[in-house]
Amino acid sequence: MKRLITILFLAAALCGTAFSQHRENPEFARLLREDLSRAGVSTHSYEFDPVSDTKAPRGFKPFYISHYGRHGSRSDWWAEAYAEVRDILEKAKVEGNLTAEGEEFLGETLTVIANHNGMNGRLTPKGAREHEQIARRMFKRYRRVFTRGNHRIRSISSVAPRCIISMTGFTSRLSKLCPKLDFYWDSGETLQKYISSDATPWAWKESEKELKELRDSFNPDTTTILSTLFKDPEAARKDIQSPRDFQERLLHVARTADAFEMTPSPFRHFPFEVVYDFCTYYSVEMYLRQNNSAEYGDNRMPEGKPLVMDIIGKADEVIQKGTYAADLRFGHDYGLMGLVGYLGIEGVGDRLTATEARDVWFGPQRIPFASNLQMIFYRNSKGEVLVKFLYNEKEAYLSGLGSYSGPYYRWEDVKAHTLAKNY
Repeated sequence: MKRLITILFLAAALCGTAFSQHRENPEFARLLREDLSRAGVSTHSYEFDPVSDTKAPRGFKPFYISHYGRHGSRSDWWAEAYAEVRDILEKAKVEGNLTAEGEEFLGETLTVIANHNGMNGRLTPKGAREHEQIARRMFKRYRRVFTRGNHRIRSISSVAPRCIISMTGFTSRLSKLCPKLDFYWDSGETLQKYISSDATPWAWKESEKELKELRDSFNPDTTTILSTLFKDPEAARKDIQSPRDFQERLLHVARTADAFEMTPSPFRHFPFEVVYDFCTYYSVEMYLRQNNSAEYGDNRMPEGKPLVMDIIGKADEVIQKGTYAADLRFGHDYGLMGLVGYLGIEGVGDRLTATEARDVWFGPQRIPFASNLQMIFYRNSKGEVLVKFLYNEKEAYLSGLGSYSGPYYRWEDVKAHTLAKNY
């Protein structure tokens, strides 16, 4: 009996610590070392790599674009943490206890505070430019959609100012590129119900179990950062209640710097393992709660269904009546995660466990600022309609559905496949 109890205890220990068995993903580590600002995950600025288009099947021409874009780079919600870091570092400076690197971090903290300027979630100039650039590339890539046929563009935004300004930057750029375009803009609480979905309160609460296990699997080095910033770390500890909490606040100062175009990244002050774990945590948190996770996807996906139905309804309207050249939607990371998870966009919307997500779902690639889904509709002379999906401007595929050719899908197949999902 004692032997059986020992075996069961060991088995439970092994099964209950799935995260602790994880090894660093070499590709993720390489990408982080290449650009430490990526560790911000959903606060990392948009990256565009050159893309190429698979040629459309013969006879098919683009005529309509359905789009959902997350707002661009913005400030974050950690003003109190910034102030705490500033106060501790300034006190140490007065006491002559800051190293040269500590002086650097204090300067970076003051820059973050000045740029934040008491405004949480404020779109930065970089955020506006991101949407202007995406609009410019969209126009260049699919000029035919905007210059032939209908010139009306329908644009809907979340009520958040950062989304409205993102919409303004995007549509202003399109207007400059093609002055004959006719824009319709709208925003309001009724639209907010579908354009800005979120996980349920139950999922937020229940997911803490997996997230706590992930946090507990880390063994954070808090000694190095104190030695980096302070000449006498022990003297500095009298003003720091918890080294782990203090390091978390320092990391959040670094996390928001990318939106303010601060280089080099303040993440450079930390041991790489600390930065890697920080990136891992926020990647898993985003995926687990807001995407198509094995644990909470069935609970999360219904919240995104109204947006999916809006996309389907408006696309069918345009196919039948030719009312608009494009439907543009400007919202948030949560809404976009719910959308790509519901549709099953390969790579970003795959169904994974939390442990699997840690291994394969790299947040800075999946959900940076200004992330977007573009659905490009094509039609031939027979009236047949195909659609191609672009995620962050790269061709994407749907899980569980065969295509017509390459990344091109029959619209009726996509619609039937999507509507058949039991969410």
